[in-house]
Amino acid sequence: MMCLKPTPPEGKPFANLGCPSTFSCKQRSFFLRLSGLAWCLGLLLVLHGLHAKVREPLDRPNIILIFLDDAGYGDFAHHGNPTIETPAISRLAWEGAQFTQFYTASPACSASRYALLTGRVPSRSGLGSWVIGPNATRYLHPREQTLAEGLQQKGYATALFGKWHLGNPNDKNLMAREAFPLSHGFDQWLGTNVSHDYDEAALFRSDSEGVDPVAGYTRLADRLPSNAEASRSLTDRYTEATLEFITQHAQHPFFVYLAHNQPHLGLYASASFEGSSRRGLLGDVMAQIDDSLAQIRHRLEDLDIASNTLIVFSSDNGPWLRFKETASHPKYGEARLHVGNAYPFRDGKGSTWEGGHRVPGLFYWPGVIEGQTRLLEPASTLDIFPTLMRAAGQALPDDRSLDGRNLLPWLAPKRFNGTVAPFRFVYCYSDNQPSALRQGAWKLHVRIGSQIQENHGFVASEQSPLLFDVEADLGERFNRADTHPSVVRSMLMELGAYRRQIETEGTFWDR
Repeated sequence: MMCLKPTPPEGKPFANLGCPSTFSCKQRSFFLRLSGLAWCLGLLLVLHGLHAKVREPLDRPNIILIFLDDAGYGDFAHHGNPTIETPAISRLAWEGAQFTQFYTASPACSASRYALLTGRVPSRSGLGSWVIGPNATRYLHPREQTLAEGLQQKGYATALFGKWHLGNPNDKNLMAREAFPLSHGFDQWLGTNVSHDYDEAALFRSDSEGVDPVAGYTRLADRLPSNAEASRSLTDRYTEATLEFITQHAQHPFFVYLAHNQPHLGLYASASFEGSSRRGLLGDVMAQIDDSLAQIRHRLEDLDIASNTLIVFSSDNGPWLRFKETASHPKYGEARLHVGNAYPFRDGKGSTWEGGHRVPGLFYWPGVIEGQTRLLEPASTLDIFPTLMRAAGQALPDDRSLDGRNLLPWLAPKRFNGTVAPFRFVYCYSDNQPSALRQGAWKLHVRIGSQIQENHGFVASEQSPLLFDVEADLGERFNRADTHPSVVRSMLMELGAYRRQIETEGTFWDR
C-alpha cells in the first residue's frame, strides 16, 4: 500500500508539534520519517480494525433488493437479447443463482410492490386495484409488516432509493403521513411517490425538518413528465444515494431497496449513456441500470463486505405493450421503439398471460450461494419476503397468512437445511382478484386479462377454463383442458379454496 507523508496543520510546522528546535537538521529529518511511519502504522491499524468488524456471511447479511419497473423478460442479455448489453446483470446471474421460471405477484405496479414487501398476494392488500394513483384514498396499511420493518427490528439500517407507489398523502386520506415510506420501516428515502409519468409525480427525500407534503419529507422536483432534467437524473441519484448509504453503514447490517423508475415509459437516460446502445434509448436505459449494479458491486468489494451481502434482482412486471404501436405520444414520444418484450412468453404488463408475470429472479451471495446455480423450479417475488427474513435470522409474523416460501434450502443447500413447499401461484388481474392458478407445470385460466385486449382466440370462464402446460408450451397455445379433466377439477377446487381463505381472512382495511 502506498503510504502518504503526513502533512502538518496549516501554519504549524512540525517543529512546533513535538520536534525540539534544538535538533539538528539530520535529527529533525529522522523525526519526520519516524512520524510518517507512525502515521502509516496508525492508518493500517485503523483499516485492520475496520476489516476485523466484518461479520460472518450468515450473521445478518447486508441485503440489497433491486427492483426494476416494466422490464420485460426478454430485455436482458442473459435471457438472450441480441442487442441489449447487460454485462453486470449477466455476471450476477452467472456468479449467483438464477431462477429460470420466476414470477412477479402482479402484472402491474402497486400490487406487485405490495406483494414484494409483505410476501402476501395482492388480494390481501385491500387496495382494490393493481395501481393506486396519487389521489387514491388508501395506501399500504400500517398493520402490514414490511420487509423493511422486519429487518429494522433485527438491527438493520434501512433505506428506499426509488419509486414508492404504495400510497400518497392527499386530501382524500387527510394527508396521512402513514401513506409514505418512513411509516413502513424505512429510515431513509429518496424517490418518487408514483411512476414518473404521472402529472403529479414528484421527487422527494426524507428530511427531519421537512414538511412537504407532510412532516418528515422535502420535495425536490415537481411534475416529472415535464421536468426532463429531473427525470434523467433519477437513476444516477438513486445509485449515488445507495453507494453513500452502503459506505456509511458498512460496519453494520443494512437493507437497501433500490427501486428504479426505469425502463417504465417515458424512458430517460443520463447524457453519458444516451446513444450508447445498439438497441436505442431502451438499450441506453438498461445499460445505465446495469452500470448502477456494477458500481454497487465495486463498492461492496472495495469495502470488503461483498461476502456478507445478499443481492436480489427482479422486476415488477412485464413490458408495457399497450404502447407497442404508438408512433407519437405526448408523454412517451415514439413509444413503439421504447417498449421491451417478454419473449418467448405471450403478452406483457397488465396481462394474466405469462408475459405479464415472468421476470428475472437473481440471487447473489458470494461464498454462500454457489455460482452457476440454475434453478428450474418455479418461484416468485412472494418468496422474497420469507427468504430474506430467514436469511437475517428474523422470525416471520404468525398473525397473518403469508403466501411466499423460504427459498434458502434451494439457494444454498450446504448452508441451510429444510425443504421448500410446492409451488402454488395465483395470477391476479386489475381488481387484484385471482384469475389463474399455477401448480407444477400446469396453469389454469378462469379469466383472461390483457391491457391490449388480446385473448389470442381463447375464452376462459369458471365453467370452461383453459389449461396449459407452461413448461412444455411456453407461448400458451395448446389448451389441454379436454384431455386432462381430472387436473382441471383438482385445480378448480384448489383455486376456489384459496379464494375462500382470502375472503374469510379479509384485509386490514376491513378490520
